[in-house]
Amino acid sequence: MNRKESTYIENYAENDKTDLLLFQQSNRGLLTVVGAGPGDPELITFKAIKALQTADVVLYDALVNEALLAYAPKAEKIFVGKRKGCYSYRQEQINDLIVSRAKSKGHVVRLKGGDPFVFGRGAEEMEYAANHGLEVAIVPGVSSSLSVPAMQQIPVTKRGGSESFWVITGTTKAHKLSEDVVLAAKSNATVVILMGMSKLSEIVAIYKKEGKPNIPIAIIQNGTCANERIAVATITSIEKEVQRKTLANPAIIIIGEVVRHRQNISEIIKNQEQELSQIL
Repeated sequence: MNRKESTYIENYAENDKTDLLLFQQSNRGLLTVVGAGPGDPELITFKAIKALQTADVVLYDALVNEALLAYAPKAEKIFVGKRKGCYSYRQEQINDLIVSRAKSKGHVVRLKGGDPFVFGRGAEEMEYAANHGLEVAIVPGVSSSLSVPAMQQIPVTKRGGSESFWVITGTTKAHKLSEDVVLAAKSNATVVILMGMSKLSEIVAIYKKEGKPNIPIAIIQNGTCANERIAVATITSIEKEVQRKTLANPAIIIIGEVVRHRQNISEIIKNQEQELSQIL
């Protein structure tokens, strides 16, 4: 972060000092659910940084870039995420931890990847905290469902091509593929599926049944991070491409004609570079 950004954040925090003082005087404990963005630490918001700077405790998930914890130098930091299928804390334990730490230490920041209100259970945790006497606040984050495709030059809408988009969970509470995928596949909308890699074969089968075997599809693993990887194919060939590139979770699936935009931009840039090289 450069000096100009640092000054902006300090001024922003100064302007909001009244809210912080009111919270400190209330003595109730505060939970702020904060979106950390999709992975690139530069995609966090100023408001999120301000919340981290005032945190006494930070509870963070596996998809949070740990570089962001530097914004909370005085806070106790507790990892509560899931890695390789293993939970460090169950949801009930996380809820209890939020309440106990807020009541004993003051301000708890619950730092979540992407946006906390997009399949992030942020609303559930806020309700639990409020029911146990805490003040609650939310800082929205840059959702991976939009930003990860965008960083790969894939828009979720495009004039004349896609008039709407769906964002669907690939795995429901019952550990099944959401039935909304069937409805989405019937439309011309862009479909973004989170947490869907284990259900890829089912997704492919649904689109083939709808007579759309050649529709473009992209799968992006570790989106916006240094170790990001991508596979672009059609519904028919995507499983072989995923196997060839050994893609796995965490990954986002994007289905629709908008995926072609990435290749179109690449071809335009390539042609321009060739023309420039001929001139030089």
